[in-house]
Amino acid sequence: MKNIESIAFHTGTREELLPDFPDDFPYLASRARLDRYAGQFVPWHWHRPVELFYMESGLLEYRTPGGRILFPAGSGGMVNSNVLHTTRTMTMTEPNIQLLHIFDVSLLADPASRIGQSYITPLIAAPQLEILPLFPADPDQKKILHLLLQAFSLSDQDFGYELKLRNALSQIWLLLFEQARPLLARNAKSGGGNEKLKQMMIFIHEHFPEKISISQLAAAACLSERECFRVFQECLHMTPMEYLKSCRLQAACRMLEQGQTSLTETGQACGLGSGSYFGKIFREYAGCTPSEYRKKWQDFDSFRQE
Repeated sequence: MKNIESIAFHTGTREELLPDFPDDFPYLASRARLDRYAGQFVPWHWHRPVELFYMESGLLEYRTPGGRILFPAGSGGMVNSNVLHTTRTMTMTEPNIQLLHIFDVSLLADPASRIGQSYITPLIAAPQLEILPLFPADPDQKKILHLLLQAFSLSDQDFGYELKLRNALSQIWLLLFEQARPLLARNAKSGGGNEKLKQMMIFIHEHFPEKISISQLAAAACLSERECFRVFQECLHMTPMEYLKSCRLQAACRMLEQGQTSLTETGQACGLGSGSYFGKIFREYAGCTPSEYRKKWQDFDSFRQE
C-alpha cells in the first residue's frame, strides 16, 4: 500500500494524476494521511478510476456538486468515475487517515460485455450517483465496509493476488450495486453542467497567472456569461472569480512549500500581483502571512524527515 500526503494533477487540468497506475492491472491501494496535506484539504478534482475508501481515523468532509457528507472513522464509501469532489479534514487533534482502493472498472469486466452492461455501466453512467456513503450503523453497509477493509490485507506477494483482489472487488461491487438501486431508479439531471464546468476549470488552470475575464472563461465552454455564473454556482457554490482566486492561492501555497522563489515572485507568478496585495489576501485565506506559511511548512517538512 502506497503512503500519500499530497495530490498531483495532469498538466493544465484538475484531473488527478495517479503515478504508478498500471495499464495491465489498473489498481492502486493507498493510505492517505490527509492531515498532512497542504492546508489539510484536497482541492476540487476528478479521476476516471472509481474510488472506494475507508476512514481509519479522523473526520473527513466530502463535497460534490450534489452536496456535503461527513465521514467519521469506521465509515467509507464509493466516489464514482469522473465525479468532481473536494475533501477537507474536520479534526485538528488526531491523525486523519483514509485507506483507498483506486481502480478502473475494466478490472472487473469489459464494459461492453453482458456483465459490464448489466452491473458496471449503470453505476458509472449515473449522474445522480456521485458518492455512495457507507455507515456501520446499517447492517448491509457494515458488511460492505468489512469486505472493503479486508481487501487491504491482500498482499501482492501472494500467489493468485490479482485474481483474489478482483474477486474481492467484484463482491464489493455487487453489494454496492444493491445499495445503489434505489438511487438508480430516480430521474437524474443531465451531467452536462459538470462537463462544461470541467472545460472552464481546465481553462483556468492553464491561464490562472494571466488576467482572465468572464467572457473568456464562458467562451472556453461555449457558454454565455450568465450560464458560466450559473454552472459555477450550481456545481461549486461559488462564483467563477472566487474559484479563480482560490486556484491562485493554492498555487501560491505550493510555491511557498517548495521555497524556491521570493514572495514577490510567488505573488506575480500566481496572478496575485504586488507583495502588499498578495500578503493581504493570502493572510485572509491561510490565516498567516506568506513568510509564516513557508516557515511552518519547512518546519513540518523537517519534522517528517526526522
